[in-house]
Formats: sequence, C-alpha cells, structure tokens
Amino acid sequence: MMAMMLVASATAFAGDSDALKAIKKAKSYAEAAQLMKTAQLANDEEKAVAYNKLVDLAMDKVSKETGTIAQNQANVQLGTGKEEAYDTLGLGNAICYAINAAIECNKYDQLPNAKGKVKPQFNKKNAERIWPVRFHLVNLGQDLARSHGNGVALKFWSAFLDSATDPLFAEQNHEPEKEYIGQVAYFAGRYAYEAKDIERANRYFDIAMQDPEQKKEALNFKLYMHRTSMKTKADSLQFVETLKGLYEQDPENDVVLDALFGMYDGMKDKAAQTSLLDNHLAKYPNSWTALANKGMMAVAENNAEEAVNWFRKAAAANPENAVVQTYLGSCLSAQAGATEDAAKRKSLYEDAIQAFDKAKELDPNKAQANWGYNRYQAYYGLYGEDDARTKAAEADTH
Repeated sequence: MMAMMLVASATAFAGDSDALKAIKKAKSYAEAAQLMKTAQLANDEEKAVAYNKLVDLAMDKVSKETGTIAQNQANVQLGTGKEEAYDTLGLGNAICYAINAAIECNKYDQLPNAKGKVKPQFNKKNAERIWPVRFHLVNLGQDLARSHGNGVALKFWSAFLDSATDPLFAEQNHEPEKEYIGQVAYFAGRYAYEAKDIERANRYFDIAMQDPEQKKEALNFKLYMHRTSMKTKADSLQFVETLKGLYEQDPENDVVLDALFGMYDGMKDKAAQTSLLDNHLAKYPNSWTALANKGMMAVAENNAEEAVNWFRKAAAANPENAVVQTYLGSCLSAQAGATEDAAKRKSLYEDAIQAFDKAKELDPNKAQANWGYNRYQAYYGLYGEDDARTKAAEADTH
C-alpha cells in the first residue's frame, strides 16, 4: 500500500516532461515548432503549455515588427527620422503562426484536467493579444501579392477569415471588420479558386455574399466556379442542389433562378423547368427572368405566338433589356411571315420593328444582342427592298 501511494504521489507531483522542457527552452518559433513535430508530451495540459509557448515565440516576432511600424508612423507624424524597413513577410507569417498555435492551444486548454475540471489558462490572454494584430494580414496580403504571388495573399487572408469564426475569438469585437470582411472574402475566394481549392473558395464566397456590396459579384463567381468545375453527372446534380439551396435562401435573385433554369435545360428536364417557372411566377408574376425564360421555352418548341405572349410580358416588366426586345422582335417577325392576312402581317411587322428599334437604342453596338439582320428582315417585310428605311436597316447589319 505504501509503495502504491509513493508511485501515485510521484505521478501527481511529476514535473514537466523532457519534451516540454525542451520546447519551453526554445529561443525561436522555428526551433519550438520543429521540436513539436516529434515531442511526446505527457498529457493535454502539457500540449496546451507547449502550444502557448509557440504563441509566445510567434508574438515576439509580431511585437518586434509592429513596433517598427508604430515607430515609423510616429516619425512621419513628427517629421523626424527616416522610416526603418521591417519584415513584411515575416510579420504576416508570424501572425498566422500565432493564430494557429493559439487555436491549437485552446483545444487542449478547454479539456478537463487530471481532476476532471475545465480550467483554461491561456484562452483570454491569447485572444486579446492576437485579435488586435490580425488586421495586418489584410494589408500584408494585398501588398505581398504583387511581389510574392496570390498564394501569399490567400494564406494571409485565409488566416484572417477562418480565425474570425473560431471560438477562441468569440468574445472579441467583430464590428469594425464588417466594413471590409466581405471584400477580403471575395478576393480570397477567387484566389482559392485559382489554387483549385473549391471547398475553400465556396466557403469564402458564402462569407462575401453576406455583404450587400459584394453579394452579386460573389454569387456570380460562385456560379461560374461550379459550372467550370463540373465534369460528371454527379457534379451537375450536386450543382443543382446547391442552386436549390441558394434559391430557397433568396428566391427573388434572378441570377440564381436563371442558373437553375439553365441547369434543367442542360439536363433536358422540361418538367422541372416548367415547375420552377410556374411556381416562381405564381409568387412573383412580374419576374422578368421567369417571363423571359418561359418565352425561351416557347421558342424551343417553335411556338412563336406563345413566345410573343411571354416576351411582351417580360419586356413590360423590364423594358431596358435588349435581349428580350430582340427575341420579341424575332418572334413577331416569324408570326408576320407565317400569316396570309395582310393587315395582320403589317401590324406584326410594325410591332417587330418597334421592338428591334428599342433593342438598337439599348444596345447600339450589339454587345448583348445581335439584332441587326433580323431587324433588317422586318424592315424588308414591311417596306420592301428598295425603301430607304430598309437600306438603312441593312447598313446596320454590318
């Protein structure tokens, strides 16, 4: 019994393991990080202490470089002395190291100790000393992208964005970052896409979409990314599910509606297309995207009369869209060419010309819709080959 008590006592009051002692003696982050790779630490408490040592060493570098920045700013304000160079890449890396080590430290720091109680030692201090320097990662990423490539920017911005939602920093003031976090997330998403890290790009675009100023661009790039990444039928089906989710979140978003309609079109799922548009129009009868796509479905079925009906409604909902005006004019011309009623034909051509003229007004360089030849045909059908108006319309086909 006495022997067992002695063993228990020795265990309870044992000092640091040799591995932890070596880490605590390390003079640099690189040295400590190397020791951590092979360290056999005794328990979770030692792991928390070891990772906290990494934070200390990384923050030593951060403090040195930010001290130089602060002194430079003071010199500029006072108009004295020259600016001293500082290690921009080293500063960014050190902040990333500190963030990663602090998060790992917190994982072990939150676990029950030998007595079964949770008594974190490092979380508050680490959160409070790291949070104020994170913002440097934004400017450093932008500046170093020019000299070191987009990979460095992605590394720094990823650390900035990912740490913002980590439990370690939950009690810090996130309000000031809302002003620019959407923009950082948008460009981080683009750089992640360049790096073929689709999962990370998706995550950052989702963050950017929470910012009203970045929402449209982030969504457009997110959809583009998915389209270009599709290789199999399973990819297409997954993208459809992604679009359904986005549509449920924001049913009035025309970009999402049009993308989902396009996916169903590519999959030749007419029933899904019809259901999507009909249900949407039941809720939003003036949705020009839904109305225009109903017109496109009628065009695909060679039903010019039905197409005209939908395109008229779409043009009324959004008179400033050259593509809809061009399709409306083309379908009206097709109707005119198919009727033997002279008066009706004349009226249809007049309406067609009105639509084409509107398309020309909206898009004179044909950047969005190539209205030129169809417009000429409508003038030809109404006025004949030799009329000056027809000749002018023919000149617009070039």
